[in-house]
Amino acid sequence: MSAGNSELQNQLKKAAATKAADYVKDGMIIGLGSGSTVRMLVDELGRRVQEENLQFTGVSTSISTAEQARSLGIKIVDLDAVNAIDLTIDGADQVDRNFNGIKGGGGNLLWEKIVAVNSKKLIWVVDESKVVNQIGAFPLAVDVEPFGSGHILKQFSNAGFNPVVRIGNDGQLFKTDSNNIILDLHLHKIDDPGKLAETLTNIVGVIEHGLFLGMVNEVVVGKQAGPEILVNSKKR
Repeated sequence: MSAGNSELQNQLKKAAATKAADYVKDGMIIGLGSGSTVRMLVDELGRRVQEENLQFTGVSTSISTAEQARSLGIKIVDLDAVNAIDLTIDGADQVDRNFNGIKGGGGNLLWEKIVAVNSKKLIWVVDESKVVNQIGAFPLAVDVEPFGSGHILKQFSNAGFNPVVRIGNDGQLFKTDSNNIILDLHLHKIDDPGKLAETLTNIVGVIEHGLFLGMVNEVVVGKQAGPEILVNSKKR
């Protein structure tokens, strides 16, 4: 991606993140996702806490998001400290028009999915490049137990999933906040997301996968003309 395109993408993401922040009201319990778009969201929420005295409680899907939120004066509690989450706002790596998504590019898919399923409402914030006709071009992250992971890697290879062990920016084996590893599946396209999700879930040693199917209520899409909100009519 060129510097100009990257700058435009960041502008679109920031506009969408600012729009999504409007969903947060006083007294809510808010799930805070992970990734670059959510960092922009948390910055905006932190500004509102400091300048507008917005008061809400956050539940974080990653250690890094929790640290950022606390540094901005946002109260963060553990998921088990609340009965339910009013709203979770997160990013997504891809989402199609059927509201099926791929998440896990940042490696936090397990905590993200746990928080999502315990939320009354789920909103994703993306730029327009993330909205696609068919998911799969973005590698599908699979959270795997390290013990015996070489056998899972072989199983994925035999199935034609083109798995790659994720390496961190430090050149070392990437570890999640739960100390698991990530296998990225380079599938290029996913014709039957539901069938693939079932296949992955049934493999012993797989903790979770990055297919988030029909879970999201609304998607705030950053576009040059301004943010657009896509509503999943099946989740109303």
